Amino acid sequence: MSDKEPPNPFEEIQRQLKDLFKDSNVKVSTHGFTESDPFADEPEESEPEKPSEPNKSAQTLDNIRNFHLKPKEIRDYLNRFVIRQDEAKKVLSVAICDHYNHIRSTLSGESTEATEYSKQNLLFLGPTGVGKTYLMKNVARLIGVPFVKADATKFSETGYVGSDVEDLVRDLVKAADGDIELAEKGIIFVDEIDKIAAEAGAGGRDVSGRGVQINLLKLMEETEVSLFSPTDMMAQMQAAMEIQRGGKPKRKSINTKNILFIVSGAFDKLAESIKKRLSQNEMGFGASVSDEQEDLSAYLQHAETSDFIKYGFEPEFIGRVPVRCACSALSSNDLAHILTTSEGSVLHQYRDDFRGYGIDFDIGPEAIMAIAEAASQEGTGARGIMTVMERLFRDYKFELPSTAIKHFEVTPEMIADPAASLQALKAENAHLQAAVWENDIKRYATAFEKQHGFTLEFKPLAVEALLQEAEQRDQSIQSLCSDKFKDFEHGLSIINRNTGQTVFKLGKLAIENPDKELSKWVVRSIESVKGSSD
Repeated sequence: MSDKEPPNPFEEIQRQLKDLFKDSNVKVSTHGFTESDPFADEPEESEPEKPSEPNKSAQTLDNIRNFHLKPKEIRDYLNRFVIRQDEAKKVLSVAICDHYNHIRSTLSGESTEATEYSKQNLLFLGPTGVGKTYLMKNVARLIGVPFVKADATKFSETGYVGSDVEDLVRDLVKAADGDIELAEKGIIFVDEIDKIAAEAGAGGRDVSGRGVQINLLKLMEETEVSLFSPTDMMAQMQAAMEIQRGGKPKRKSINTKNILFIVSGAFDKLAESIKKRLSQNEMGFGASVSDEQEDLSAYLQHAETSDFIKYGFEPEFIGRVPVRCACSALSSNDLAHILTTSEGSVLHQYRDDFRGYGIDFDIGPEAIMAIAEAASQEGTGARGIMTVMERLFRDYKFELPSTAIKHFEVTPEMIADPAASLQALKAENAHLQAAVWENDIKRYATAFEKQHGFTLEFKPLAVEALLQEAEQRDQSIQSLCSDKFKDFEHGLSIINRNTGQTVFKLGKLAIENPDKELSKWVVRSIESVKGSSD
């Protein structure tokens, strides 16, 4: 395969545009691009300068120049968010420290013994939901560098339908708010990398496997990536206009030498292949007995380079990820630990959701374990927790904000049968519901007065009738009143013109047949006008 870069299909367009702009008969607007464009030109000198804000990019670059974190410090930080995966944390912490210590020494001009530096790009293997992505996000947040995450399946070989892998680097510049120097120290994380392994012996042109691997490995080593995608016509137009303006030249590419690449995947089939390889040496009475519940992902820790090549990866590609680590599957005890100790526990999110309605809940160890066991059955790791909790709390979120209930307890019985527990909870607090609905009626009357200028006073029998109908229809008071009194504004306006009345008392009849009752009021107001004129 030739190392020569493919020609830019828009170079000819740029040349023609440049020639066009030289034509004195052609007038071109030089209105700048929007400020949201990270590559937009600097404001003209005539424009007033905006007050300068603290430069976060400069601060981050300064932190990198003075990088001082130790592997155990990074590990301890990650422990706050990700449960288990001790080996993965160790591998990631060491690789991060080595990488940014090298960048620090390069920026500061420190003398080093090594004449060349081989970047420690990482490969993480393991089942879904064990914390691979979460590890990368948190380590990038700790250091403060820009971070980009993408799935390998969305890319295709250049020239085919799909995204270009170089878009990853351009996205990193966007994540750095256009600061190219900072983006050159960022982290790119590519998930589902196992999905682009080219099957051995597969015929035809492989646009989603081998070609993507070849393009990715170029990025992972060192290359210059254009900031403007060849398929981005707006970017090409902007570049041509910059040439015509003759302004200060700007960088048009980003170097990937110091960008750390981390790839990961579940590698289910690879685990099966490794198991077969290891079991070939087991014979006779020493052979292990197959277990239907066996966790195949445990075999990933024995992965060798030859396994990856056999799986469908190019030797050059797998060579670009020399640091490899297998993440272990999570047990129900691990999931319970995540729920109770992780700062990123989804349990905090659900507490915040209910607090938005003034509701809180208690949850004990037995209920935590029941959720963890149910989540473990989902087979999606920590993601299974949210699946179970959403199923558990869905009806509670829907029903409780419209009730007087401000507190409830999550029990194993509730987890086993959420619907029955919810009905029992509502029945237990039914005596408080009338006060809530009466307050809803007052809220509606206040909103009606604010919008139309008329005061609605509901008599006790009217309130009772509204409450009964709302319960029968399973409809909110606000919605029920809006339906019943949607035409009242016009009728009350007629009455007001005839009599000057602004306060209206509604009885039971106004609830049972509002249109008929309103018509009576209007007729009565007209008759009163006639009577006074006589």
